[in-house]
Amino acid sequence: MLGLTLIGDPVQALVVALATLSTAIGLLIGYQAYRGFRRHDSRPMQLLSIGLLLLTAVTYSISFGGSILLREGIIPLAYRDAHTVLVRVTQLAGLSCILYSLYSR
Repeated sequence: MLGLTLIGDPVQALVVALATLSTAIGLLIGYQAYRGFRRHDSRPMQLLSIGLLLLTAVTYSISFGGSILLREGIIPLAYRDAHTVLVRVTQLAGLSCILYSLYSR
């Protein structure tokens, strides 16, 4: 039933495709930053890779996955605000890591 709900509507299928693509690109960017950290053993690069992963892949996954779980009734709607706060906290953590990486040496 969950799969049919996701692909039943062309707009929902587009949303799924865009969320998947955004997550994949975020993972790729975070991985490249991680490779830079490993190559140069640079603390700022490590923070940049963590920040990018949090900001893109983790945030998209929490947001999209939580939306599906809320819509399907697996998570009660009473937790919708908690889900939103979790997404925003993850975004803030990612941005904070990126900001700190730019100013740290």
